[in-house]
Amino acid sequence: MNTTQRHRRWTTLAVSGALLAGVAAGAATPALAADRTAGSASSADAAARPAGPLDREAMAKTLAGLPDDGITGALVRVDGRGGRWAGTAGDVPADARFRIGSISKVFTATVVLQLAAERKLDLDGSVQQYLPGLLPASYPPVTVGQLLDHTSGLPGGGGLTSGDGTESWFAAHKADSWTPAQVVADAVKQPMGFAPGTAQQYNGINTFVAGMVVEKVTGHTFAREVQTRIARPLGLRDTVVPDRDDLTLTGPHAKVSVDVGGQAGPRQLVDVTEQSPWPWAEGGMISSAADLDRFMTALFRGRLLPPAQQAELFDVPDVPNHRNKNCEIGPTAGHACFSKGLMSATLPNGVVVWGKTGSRPGYTSGVFATKDLSRKVVYSINPTGISGAEFPRMWQIVTTSFGSGQKYGDQPE
Repeated sequence: MNTTQRHRRWTTLAVSGALLAGVAAGAATPALAADRTAGSASSADAAARPAGPLDREAMAKTLAGLPDDGITGALVRVDGRGGRWAGTAGDVPADARFRIGSISKVFTATVVLQLAAERKLDLDGSVQQYLPGLLPASYPPVTVGQLLDHTSGLPGGGGLTSGDGTESWFAAHKADSWTPAQVVADAVKQPMGFAPGTAQQYNGINTFVAGMVVEKVTGHTFAREVQTRIARPLGLRDTVVPDRDDLTLTGPHAKVSVDVGGQAGPRQLVDVTEQSPWPWAEGGMISSAADLDRFMTALFRGRLLPPAQQAELFDVPDVPNHRNKNCEIGPTAGHACFSKGLMSATLPNGVVVWGKTGSRPGYTSGVFATKDLSRKVVYSINPTGISGAEFPRMWQIVTTSFGSGQKYGDQPE
């Protein structure tokens, strides 16, 4: 794996695509061949199988052997009508707070959709309209809706935030931060990837821009909008958008580290529990498993959005995938898999799940649910590397949560 591929594990480019990207790269790909019309999320839900019985013994086995050399701890919470289970491994409190990475994007999308419902912004309005001068004059109009479903065609992140893409670089720069405008300005030095609306490429720059639109149209900070619109009404006491220079993680939490020793050298763990939340609206939030479960439950039940905007959450555009392994899986390979806020995947047993993944150095997290909320899972794993080596463990947690129990690399059921 080259440097560029490695730093995408945690930078703005693809920080929350670990679940699907890992599937695409390995032997689990054939197992995703459920009956699904390409590009149609609604048809996937219509054909989806219900989640199998919750096997608590199997869930416990997904954490067996932890901690190990590559994972210092983990937390899993499964809930729904079929039962519930929770477990931890390593020095992780059951009520731990953790950095949720690009799960933050779901909060950002929800705020944008709320503002659209209130007619404070138009999803068909352009970035150039709301943020004049942010994008180069040579760029075509990019709509707010295209930011949310990653069909904008904007380029990915530049070199400002990635360094050489190694654990050592991050450990040395864990306190560095940049403004959203700086991150976007660095990215748009590059040309557009494709004409807006013609393809989908998962890209954190989209969410940086969306967060800037929120602040422009409301006159308030993004953190205040999340607090007043989502966290406070839902009673999410563990969920915050930290200030850009706030490195701390308060309340119960695990200590996380990255291994700067290198593949050939001895293990050298550096504590990165305190780190800059510079991904901001794109990936800088802190939450807990209980809060994420409550947020997704409220979101899926329509408590946060009117029907028209709620429909956007489960509407995947019928456009090709562009250079993005997140969507290169199963029968929909080559087509989009992101809606305006969520990602969708069909598991080996035919269960369709909706949710989001997120990663930061020391954290790999995710929240997924069936559309009817009959089964939900929240997980947070603490890897010491940034190359995605924890994926097999994560895959087993997710598939077992939804009744498949399939290990990474197993043949289809």
